[in-house]
Amino acid sequence: MNTSIFEIFKIGIGPSSSHTVGPMRAAREFAASLQNETIMDQVTRVRLELYGSLALTGHGHGTDRAVLLGLLGEIPDEVDPASIDGKIQDIRKSERIPLLGMREIPFIEERDLLFHKDQILPGHPNAMRFSAMDESGKPLKTAIYYSVGGGFISRDGEPPSSRDAVRPPPHPFSSAGDLLRIGDELSLSIWQIVLENEKAWRTEETVRNHIERVWHVMQECVTRGFKTEGILPGGLNVRRRAPQLARKLGEYGSSDPLAPMDWVNVFAMAVNEENAAGGRVVTAPTNGAAGIIPAVAHYYMRFVPDATRAGLERYFLTAGAIGILYKENASISGAEVGCQGEVGVACSMAAGGLAAALGGTNRQVEYAAEIGMEHNLGMTCDPIGGLVQIPCIERNAMGSVKAINACRIAMRDTDEHKVSLDQVIATMYQTGMDMQSRYKETSLAGLAVNVIEC
Repeated sequence: MNTSIFEIFKIGIGPSSSHTVGPMRAAREFAASLQNETIMDQVTRVRLELYGSLALTGHGHGTDRAVLLGLLGEIPDEVDPASIDGKIQDIRKSERIPLLGMREIPFIEERDLLFHKDQILPGHPNAMRFSAMDESGKPLKTAIYYSVGGGFISRDGEPPSSRDAVRPPPHPFSSAGDLLRIGDELSLSIWQIVLENEKAWRTEETVRNHIERVWHVMQECVTRGFKTEGILPGGLNVRRRAPQLARKLGEYGSSDPLAPMDWVNVFAMAVNEENAAGGRVVTAPTNGAAGIIPAVAHYYMRFVPDATRAGLERYFLTAGAIGILYKENASISGAEVGCQGEVGVACSMAAGGLAAALGGTNRQVEYAAEIGMEHNLGMTCDPIGGLVQIPCIERNAMGSVKAINACRIAMRDTDEHKVSLDQVIATMYQTGMDMQSRYKETSLAGLAVNVIEC
């Protein structure tokens, strides 16, 4: 196990973890490498080339803006969303860009930022090639990066970094079966296994502070989503609905026993409307599915009697463990396996996490997570106009409600279930590999071509 919950839950900006957060990180890493290799002073031009899904839906997902911000030296969890438009306008108006804010060079977007919509590099559907040249046009450095989902990036030709090489965790796991076995042998809950592993890399206080910060950012995101009216950017003229829906729920209330589900819908939609607008969100495990984990967390804290902060910690630690299983054994990239790898994974994470928060056993957690994915298998990623709006915003609401229902089924069933979480993770990945590429974040099929953009 090499992945940390710090990587599963990352603070960044919208609208996409794979198309915004990942490319920004990759561009910044490339720019930093020019400085580290002491060739920055020789650079007079950079060329950015986007391939596959990044090229096909990059404009709608803000990939062009993301790579420019990365060259400036911005990082997703610190950049001020309110400053982004001004920074991009400065580059486009002056046709110059200060690499890492230091060396200013010419940058003509039509010449230096290329979208290869008909080309896919073999490493991953989300590929980028960055090149730096000197005054004579001679290449000084070229690097290929892949944005592999959830804001994670990898560089072509380099093995993934291993945290285990620094200090191995006490309870390494690579499957849900491992988690259940470790739990049985040591009488540990899944959340305790994860916490002990995280403590191999950082202090317990740091882990708990990170969870607290993640929850704080999620709460702020919902609050902004409830308050911000207007039309989402991108040209589809999608109206923000969360503010009006929240007001109606607050004004009229409801004796309907399912009224909490109305709030769950609104929590999820508020987050994903913020994401669609480029606001600050928590990648959990992706931006396209960023509304599900916070919506179910809000449900737990607001509507579950005797909900506690300790229960919330169990929720995040357990959900993180489930996210790690998908990240390491399958994929969380919509461009690789469709939306089952985003909304499906988030639903599975939230279902298992909620079971843990409610005091469920490890097997109930595993069962809830399995149900959460089993009924998202085969979900395509077909955003209209390449924007993370339709069907993404409502899909998060549906995924949140499904997660709660999956948890309820698992918590009330004491018999052994037939399908294991490990089996459903393997099935999800196989299904994604069998899925036609046009249904995987290309906007070449599905709703993206059968609904007229307005």
